[in-house]
Amino acid sequence: MKLTDRSIAALKPRDERYTVWEGQAFGIRVSTRGVKTFVWLYRFAGRPRRLSLGRYPGTGLADARLKVAQARKQLEASIDPGAVKKAARQDAARNTFETVAEEWLKRDQAKNRSHTEVARVIERDVMPYWRRRSMAAITRRDCLDLIDGIADRGAETMARRVHAHLHRLFRWAVGRGILEVNPMADLPKPGRVNPRDRVLSDAELREVWRTAGVLGYSFGPIIELLIITGGRREEIGALAWTEIDAEGAAIKLEGARTKNGKPRTIPLSPVALAIVEGLPRVSPVEGSPPYLFTTTGRTPVSGWSRAKKLLDAKIAEARGEPLPAWRIHDARRTVATGLQRLGFRLEVIEAVLGHVGGSRAGIVGVYQRHSFEDEKRRALDAWAVHVTGLVEGERPAENIVPLAAGHRPA
Repeated sequence: MKLTDRSIAALKPRDERYTVWEGQAFGIRVSTRGVKTFVWLYRFAGRPRRLSLGRYPGTGLADARLKVAQARKQLEASIDPGAVKKAARQDAARNTFETVAEEWLKRDQAKNRSHTEVARVIERDVMPYWRRRSMAAITRRDCLDLIDGIADRGAETMARRVHAHLHRLFRWAVGRGILEVNPMADLPKPGRVNPRDRVLSDAELREVWRTAGVLGYSFGPIIELLIITGGRREEIGALAWTEIDAEGAAIKLEGARTKNGKPRTIPLSPVALAIVEGLPRVSPVEGSPPYLFTTTGRTPVSGWSRAKKLLDAKIAEARGEPLPAWRIHDARRTVATGLQRLGFRLEVIEAVLGHVGGSRAGIVGVYQRHSFEDEKRRALDAWAVHVTGLVEGERPAENIVPLAAGHRPA
């Protein structure tokens, strides 16, 4: 019979599976549950074979006929259409978003210090939608819908991060020959970046410091060290006792532990050293570093968001209203601004923060090899005096900054 959409729609399931043929090779098979699948019979290397062309109505009659025409051309070229389909199916299974993303994280992101955070973002915001999808089947429209959905829930900053991660992932996949085209190419980012310029006032800094003391181990002293050293959250939160030089009163980080990949020394003022020496010692699990801040002995502390919420709640309780929105990273900006107010030079402030750009970028960074270690120590000692004065209710000691060699007011 001549197959038409009307005749196919009229086919009903029977007690046994049956096939309605159009000619001797092309037909549609009907299962006992009423599932209708286009099939084509052919011979390859002298053996009869059957090629499934897709289920109706997902695969239309015209699409099925087109697939038959393509299969005939493959036969004419001595290619088995069934083997081609099987290879394509295996390739699609091998190149699902999940498998490619895992390979990307291992090969392209392994040395990225934010590897864990990138993996977490992909797992939470992308995998639920694309985990089993073939990479080749993910379109530009799919990418736009995913990112817009994140932005629409009010997480515009996260939408921009997902945009950046996916763009790099798909670009890597193109470079590896997994994809022909990057669907993220030239896809506009959602919203706009709002530069962060939040600096804690002296009164706010005092409130944060005093409340951190109430939190106790481990986030209380972490917050205090972030304020007193200007260190990064990841640097201080994952400190190991082997990175503490008590005799030299300094934190010594290898390149693998810093954002720019360069070794970094953070001088410890008497205030900072007292915080470190007052910490409990948690025995490490065999094979793990002896972390300063840990509850398991195996890994550094986690739960930053929960600790920040608790800190904010206690501050609000003490002052009668919430502190204006701030982030833990604002402590670094506050240290930089405070040191500038105390009269320290830009190069010294950048050295304290561990920055390699700014005044030390380009040709200056190549030839300027001075580490500013003495200047960094004087700066952080002066900052500790300033913070101590705030906390104890005394007048900040701006006028006692030592004007020693290597330091002059800006």
